Amino acid sequence: MSRIGKKPVAVPSGVDIKIDNGTITVKGQNGELSFEYHARMTVEFDSEAREVRVTRPNDQKQNRALHGLTRSLINNMVQGVTTHFEKRLEIVGVGYQAIVNGKNLDLQVGFANTVSLPVPENVICELPDNTHIVLKSADKQAVGQFAAEVRRVRPPEPYKGKGIRYQDEHVRRKAGKAFAGGGG
Repeated sequence: MSRIGKKPVAVPSGVDIKIDNGTITVKGQNGELSFEYHARMTVEFDSEAREVRVTRPNDQKQNRALHGLTRSLINNMVQGVTTHFEKRLEIVGVGYQAIVNGKNLDLQVGFANTVSLPVPENVICELPDNTHIVLKSADKQAVGQFAAEVRRVRPPEPYKGKGIRYQDEHVRRKAGKAFAGGGG
């Protein structure tokens, strides 16, 4: 059996679980998330033990893969409605900055025009200062996808390190032409 799939998902108090017709809905202090799991998987909620169990019909390769995936997605939903998932980005470069303008994130990152990205409904965008972006959401996929879209506007370049990067990301630097050496 899948080692991840056979572990039950612990449900803390204050989180409500509802399962019907192939859909699991998780409701907590940070919102409500729902997920349609695969028809071959069986999801059961034990209200006395406060845990969700996922089982599979047999050991076929696809069922083994879906088993662990379904359990992980349900676990992420339970974690998300109790504490927000968070991605931190930093902007490096002279004159580079971010501004929250209504429901849009405006980025000034060296292009002639400001790049405006609409912030998804379920993502909270905060700016502690104009070079740091904090994205929070109960939905792990939504926060990760929006962080990737923001980073894609101006990925960090290897020579000066300018661009948008994750806060804990290490950018490998290259030596430029000036350091290549050579004689004349």
